[in-house]
Amino acid sequence: MYLLIFLKFMIKNLINIFFFFIYFIPLFITILLSVAFFTLMERKELASMQRRRGPNVVGIYGSLQAIADGFKLLNKETTIPLYSNYLIFMLAPLFTFILSIFCWAFLPININIVLVDINIGLLLFFAFSSLGVYGIIVSGWSSNSKYAFLGALRSSAQFISYEISMGLIIIPIILYAGTANIISIVEAQNDLYYVKPFFHLFILFLVSALAETNRIPFDLPEAESELVSGYNVEYSSIGFTFFFLAEYSNIILMSCIITCIFFGGWVEIFYFKFFYMDGVFWFCIKFLFLMFVFVWIRGTLPRYRYDQLMMLGWKVILPVSFGFVFISIYIYMILL
Repeated sequence: MYLLIFLKFMIKNLINIFFFFIYFIPLFITILLSVAFFTLMERKELASMQRRRGPNVVGIYGSLQAIADGFKLLNKETTIPLYSNYLIFMLAPLFTFILSIFCWAFLPININIVLVDINIGLLLFFAFSSLGVYGIIVSGWSSNSKYAFLGALRSSAQFISYEISMGLIIIPIILYAGTANIISIVEAQNDLYYVKPFFHLFILFLVSALAETNRIPFDLPEAESELVSGYNVEYSSIGFTFFFLAEYSNIILMSCIITCIFFGGWVEIFYFKFFYMDGVFWFCIKFLFLMFVFVWIRGTLPRYRYDQLMMLGWKVILPVSFGFVFISIYIYMILL
């Protein structure tokens, strides 16, 4: 009797694992292609801002430049520092990349296009995304390089500082929507995008997302002028490629989660109804605009000093986020 129950349980879970990988493999390929063409878009956009041509040799108008760069990185020689911790040094970039890919499981592209749909999906999304800092810390420590270790310390301080603010910023959204399910939050914006009543939270979240993804003006962990690329200075070939893919995957991921939380995801509000486009089309338009904003900020703003970065996080964004949380709770209690 118990043996039959156990076998039935195992078969059911094996089927679920099989279907998980069936859905995950196309998602994995899509993410890799998205990262490749996002780097191409970034280089073209920066070239346009700086009045130059950008990639224009490989493929039509440089369309295959990102793929050529990927093959070039993979063909480079893998170098390992003599006094490094070999096993941890090799596993750290893989761990960071896997975590960045795993967070996509909680992100819905449409109401029917999501791998994991649970009631606390938004909380789990931020919980798993915050684990990526461990890969960066371990990579800097295992390299046995003072520059890589200093970059890892900077990165860990920056991640922790702005991760707290991002967690506080989403509390009023969860209270207003009445759920932490990402699909339910998107569907709650059927008549009004949250960016309008929560525009202040959108600005704070965008600044925190820039710091979380190490983008200019908050790219202190990878500051080339003083740290020579920071925590990944000792990596080459496949290790550097994993860090590169993880960073740009997180940028696309943050653009998508901002689209879901503040811009209604795949929901089209009333004055767009006459287009009769599919929800995935509107989702792509919104998150492509946010990716453009990420690159736009990179092309226009200078880098902060590290003390300014910490002061902005702990003395400005964190107290303001706390204030908005208390105000939201007070309003929520009055409405109840």
